[in-house]
Amino acid sequence: MTGREVPDEYLDGYVQILTEVCATGRRFTRDELESLRTRGERAAEAGFGLRAVLRRHLAVARDHWPELSAAAGDRALAAVEQAIDAFAEGHERAQLLAVRQEEAVRREFIDDLLYGRSDLGRLSERAERFGLLLSRAHAVAVAQGDRPVEETDPATRQVESAVVGRFGERRILLTTKDGRLICIAPGDQDDVLAFFAKQAYAATEGGQVAIGRPHPGAGGVVHSYEEALNALDLADRLQIHEPVLRAADLLVYPVLTRDRQAMADLVGNTLGPLLSARGGARPLVETLTAYFDSGCVAAEAARRLNLSVRAFTYRLERIHKLTGADPGDPVHRYTLQTAVIGARLLGWPDDEV
Repeated sequence: MTGREVPDEYLDGYVQILTEVCATGRRFTRDELESLRTRGERAAEAGFGLRAVLRRHLAVARDHWPELSAAAGDRALAAVEQAIDAFAEGHERAQLLAVRQEEAVRREFIDDLLYGRSDLGRLSERAERFGLLLSRAHAVAVAQGDRPVEETDPATRQVESAVVGRFGERRILLTTKDGRLICIAPGDQDDVLAFFAKQAYAATEGGQVAIGRPHPGAGGVVHSYEEALNALDLADRLQIHEPVLRAADLLVYPVLTRDRQAMADLVGNTLGPLLSARGGARPLVETLTAYFDSGCVAAEAARRLNLSVRAFTYRLERIHKLTGADPGDPVHRYTLQTAVIGARLLGWPDDEV
């Protein structure tokens, strides 16, 4: 709209006010300044850019310059400056209000999208406004750092600039929610999510990024988002420190915890005898965790726990004696490892099951 001629209606009274101020040397009244601000707001709401309307005001002042500067040139310049400043203030005020309203609409859409609220048909219509086609499958990546990030955070702008600079407008939605960075992208564009993960990891100074699986439709975005959040929660409980987590690689854990009572029984029956050990069950559970995480290599597990190999193997023997299950036996190993995973998920032995 900046190419359109700015109509005279947005300059009503402008010349008269300038003429009187220049002739008398008085200051603008409060009502005069407010009238200029109001015209600036109206021009912004009509879609006229600030450069266009200021250029028109300067052109009108130039046309009437002989009569305006008859009293004193400096006074005329000061009057034009004050009038244009008031008009620009009103224009900027309207622009700021429009931005805030747009952001409120965007935030409402994001909340509805990620929480599965609103009519799906209406949600799909609104999604197109923000560059998403919900008829396609989408995947969601969620980045979480040590401190929360918001829309105005430098980290958010850094990641957004990098992603948009790399991929342009490729129907990608970048936003924040509950202090986390979020990227929603078409499910067949894993390169976008991988690049986002890399940038978000750097911007959050070593945070963790989880990527949900692609799912179709508006409900698919919610599903993928929840998978990413669950992956972050699992990583926290299982002390998984990988920078990038994929929900598809962690599907075994929801399966293991689907029947919580069965898992609690397994943990209690298998690891419960360790509670009678001197020092409690925790050191022995940590021993098993290190053993399984190191691929059942005793030397590597001992190094991780800052123990000698002899001390470590003594602990394994103690576990065998208390539980009746031998960590070195393939059949027993599977039961023990599943129980250890369950203990980490359930918070055992800190939280008795």
